Amino acid sequence: MTHKLTVALLFGGRSSEHSISCATAGGVLAAIDRERYDVIPIGITRDGAFVLEVDDPARFALNADELPEVFDNGSRVRWPESTLSRQLTVTDGAGLGSRSLGNVDLVFPILHGPFGEDGTIQGLLELTGLPYVGSGVLASALGMDKHFTKTVFQQASLPVAPWRTITADDWAEAPGMAHAAIEELGLPVFVKPARAGSSVGVSKVSTRDQLPEAMRVALAEDEKVLIEAALVGRELEIAVLQGRPGEPTRASVAGEVLVSGRDFYDFAAKYLGAAGIDLICPADLTAAELAEMQRLAIRAFDAIDGAGLARVDFFHTEGGWVINEINTMPGFTPISMFPSCWLASGYTYPQLIDELIEVAVSRTAKR
Repeated sequence: MTHKLTVALLFGGRSSEHSISCATAGGVLAAIDRERYDVIPIGITRDGAFVLEVDDPARFALNADELPEVFDNGSRVRWPESTLSRQLTVTDGAGLGSRSLGNVDLVFPILHGPFGEDGTIQGLLELTGLPYVGSGVLASALGMDKHFTKTVFQQASLPVAPWRTITADDWAEAPGMAHAAIEELGLPVFVKPARAGSSVGVSKVSTRDQLPEAMRVALAEDEKVLIEAALVGRELEIAVLQGRPGEPTRASVAGEVLVSGRDFYDFAAKYLGAAGIDLICPADLTAAELAEMQRLAIRAFDAIDGAGLARVDFFHTEGGWVINEINTMPGFTPISMFPSCWLASGYTYPQLIDELIEVAVSRTAKR
């Protein structure tokens, strides 16, 4: 790149992962190379308003006592009026009219969960003709919905854990379906929302009487719930980066989640420093094990038609590798597994941001 690019950083959003997205924004704002990029920080409130945020990484630090938040400051960022323009404008809260924020070269939507990672924001960007980092509408929607992710993976002959899908109507009208599912799958099971991330709404069910509460928690996040067989094995994750046109997709070294004092790798352990979890990167794998994990991760990425980046989560059981899920916009704070895996593979955090932007720019240019 020979000139400075303008990058619109999108974060916050309407999902329960709002604060994690804000924390990711803080990491990116602190690390992005200001000699190469001008940044327009655009926050999305929990009500869905697009506001112009302050360009201050400290404002979005992840703190267990006070999670970061996008508040409605009265400003409103407006998208281009047609695909013939890449100009963003903003109106302030005092009603003093609008001003131009300039032309945008690329949008970096670091949004997690529904209304951000599920194809909705990607659809908006496609409609406005703005290039962006990450997967498109289809891959984002597939990656967000665990039921359809597993269905596509099965069709591609990729290994997944046995599961049953229960809707809110099923639970209200025929709860026996869920009880039959745990009988069939065998206890323990995990009950999780089909379309949520960061382990929000996930419960481990070890006895039958725990099922109603687990369903209540999961259905608070989504009207569709997965009941999934619990697997015994190592929990490992790997990061994927799409190549530039003509270059292959790459997979990093693997990281391992060691669970010692908790039932599973939950939200508090992922982001709030709760005890009982250790993250090891690189994981202790043989060359053959790592090569197979990388091969499966890239196949999973290709199966959903992924673009840009993803994190693929695995269990390594006695029977071999099992894919747990794929995240098309994984946690991207400096301590998250995705950047940690690439750090152990030779990329610094700023270099990883550069790579994601450059891949998106080069692929847009090809189109």
